[in-house]
Amino acid sequence: MSQLSNIKNLLLQLKPELLEKYHVNSIGLFGSIVRDDFSASSDIDIIVDFNQPIGIEFIDLADLIEKKLKKSVDLVSKNGIKQKYLRAIESEIVYV
Repeated sequence: MSQLSNIKNLLLQLKPELLEKYHVNSIGLFGSIVRDDFSASSDIDIIVDFNQPIGIEFIDLADLIEKKLKKSVDLVSKNGIKQKYLRAIESEIVYV
């Protein structure tokens, strides 16, 4: 199973908890994990969209995902990212 498939499966299992606890509406992967140039030193780029603002709990969410994936995570909010950056990554986002 590919690294991308493994990460997707782990996030899929985690998704109900993310919805209930952090109001995560959608979660997607982008960056090296999707482009297949992921290495042992790479972090996992994740974009999330929320049903409601979660404030400082965003940090708890990032920590939880890192613990579950056992890998460093670069977590961004779809509403918090500048449009020019969102447009640059939109075509490669793989939603879980």
